[in-house]
Amino acid sequence: MKKYIVVFAALALCGTAQAQKLDRSIRPKAGPAPKIELGQAQSFTLPNGLKVFVVENHKVPIVTASIQLDIRPDLQGDQAGFHDIVGELLTSGTKSKSKDQLDLAIDNIGATINADEESIYGKSLTRSKDEMLALMADIAQNADFKQSELDKLKKQTLSGLAAAKNNPDQMLENVTNAVNFGSGHPYGEVATDKTVENISLDRCNKYYQTYWRPNVAYMALVGDITLAEAKPLIEKYFGSWKKADVPVATYKLPEANTQAKVAFVAKDPSVQSVFNVSYPLELKPGNPDVIKASVANAILGGGSQGRLFLNLREAHGWTYGSYSSIRQDELIGHFTAFAKCRNAVTDSALVQTLSEMGKMSSTLVSEEDLQSRIAYLTGNFAIGLENPQTVAQYAINIERYKMPKDYYTNYLTNLAAVTPADVQKMAAKYINPKVANIVVVGSSDIAKSLAQFGPVANYDNYGQPAVAAAVSAIPAGVTVASIRKAYIAAVGGEAAINGIKNVKSVYQAEVGQGMQLNITELQDGKNLVRTIEVMGNTVQKSVYVDGKGFMEAQGQKRDMSPEELEESKMSADLQAVLHPDQYGITRSLGGMISTASGNQYEVNTKEKDGTEGKEYYDAKSGLLMKQTSVKKTPQGDMPVTIEFSDYKEVPGTNGFKVPYEVKRAIGPQEFTAKLTDIQVNKGIPASEFK
Repeated sequence: MKKYIVVFAALALCGTAQAQKLDRSIRPKAGPAPKIELGQAQSFTLPNGLKVFVVENHKVPIVTASIQLDIRPDLQGDQAGFHDIVGELLTSGTKSKSKDQLDLAIDNIGATINADEESIYGKSLTRSKDEMLALMADIAQNADFKQSELDKLKKQTLSGLAAAKNNPDQMLENVTNAVNFGSGHPYGEVATDKTVENISLDRCNKYYQTYWRPNVAYMALVGDITLAEAKPLIEKYFGSWKKADVPVATYKLPEANTQAKVAFVAKDPSVQSVFNVSYPLELKPGNPDVIKASVANAILGGGSQGRLFLNLREAHGWTYGSYSSIRQDELIGHFTAFAKCRNAVTDSALVQTLSEMGKMSSTLVSEEDLQSRIAYLTGNFAIGLENPQTVAQYAINIERYKMPKDYYTNYLTNLAAVTPADVQKMAAKYINPKVANIVVVGSSDIAKSLAQFGPVANYDNYGQPAVAAAVSAIPAGVTVASIRKAYIAAVGGEAAINGIKNVKSVYQAEVGQGMQLNITELQDGKNLVRTIEVMGNTVQKSVYVDGKGFMEAQGQKRDMSPEELEESKMSADLQAVLHPDQYGITRSLGGMISTASGNQYEVNTKEKDGTEGKEYYDAKSGLLMKQTSVKKTPQGDMPVTIEFSDYKEVPGTNGFKVPYEVKRAIGPQEFTAKLTDIQVNKGIPASEFK
């Protein structure tokens, strides 16, 4: 026993001596870059030009297959958006299978097959690989586009565009692409309602017949398959794919800014803004600068340890996160720094973002920060190698972009060799706040504060130049009372409104992916029932009767909050417009707004609970055109916009008019409800209000 004690004591003394020599304030020096062994990608080329890469991985009985085109198609022009629709049409049926038959064939083998305009991806169990490849080959060679399917896809696309008009992230992406690349470049084309409506079946077919050719395609097979198994299958299913000359379009290169510019998109009401600091740059795959530039970007805006995150979130608490990216691309790359923040601190957040960008080239990064970011990128690269699909893509990249054969093998060695001087040099070359497009989507109240960053231009949500709404003083003699009086007269007058005893209204609305809602409202002056149905099934119901109310959705029922009770009471009151004071609503004059459809009076509103908003009345007709407010919810402040249009007289009334179309935007969700049936003073059974 004593000899063990002596040994342990000696070890303890040795450890103490080592601890005395170790200075933990000094970061250990980075070791040599780990040597990586890339999985081997085997390849062959069919006589028709199809280049095939095979990466074996027999850990699980799964095979994935992908086809990607190396093409430069013509610009979409006045049919922008049709490329996305081509991707959907590819899997909507072939010459031998309808869409339903194709979907069933895929389901029967438990496979997944997806496509876009330049690629097809499939995944199946090993035992079903033959059937999967046969289906993919049928799609690539024999897709059959139908007008009925195109019409459906256009309708879905238009529905998505309607929702995106109220989505600040989508607005930001549209405008950033438009100002960075311009309409003469494919990356600058933005789909609009008009361009989607223009999309023709002939244009979609021409694209497919022109560009889906094997001599411009790369195919990757990854998983539980060998080269010996793959080659006869590819020859069998893809050998008859006919090659053809494929035209190569040329694009106008984006013009670089000579100074920073601001592109502003007004989104009212909104409680926060989103912004990009962005610009195009030339950085092609395989360029020796790519690895060094990625380190510079990681230091600036890569993850939670990036300088942007540490400044805007950790130091100031202005955002949940702020990041940046430097994107390589065969045509044209780009730099982007991004953040979301409250409207009130947008200008301050931009000042700090631009400052951090400028510091990257003016000061050397510390060795500690450099090694931390290199370790971060090393880990990301290593994780990516765990996916065999990555290995196949690397092999395709080397072939497609004429990269050095050992580019990825030496990636970590070259990454570890990056120095602080390299980072500073890359920042000076690729991170330049002085020529940025500063794109901001937010409340119109912040527009003036953005002029400090450069000339401000206004854009719509599609990235098209827009004219900011001109605000002027309301003409003398116009008051809130006169505006409201004109509105009451415009909808029929006090006598007509007082004559309304009960109303049943039925609306139809369409939300994402073509889903149709039926909304029924029953009002009798004191009570209100609102029911929302989807495909005949009630999904939501609210009931307000005798001062009490509840809401029910997805089988869950709860009592209304005091605020909801007050709102329901006013909605049930058919004469509420004549006595708003009973509900604690106060109004004050705003300004005269000039819009494309004419001048509107802006009226500020304040509800009993303190909610502030605005109302907009057409100066000529007197009709209420829009209401905006920011509602407080358990999830946070929620911007709400309601637009009214298509006012018509209700049959059987004394000139009473209502809007037959109501567009609602609540947060990021937007839908348009159309009045399909309205019955006034027809009587509503008391049993309906239970």
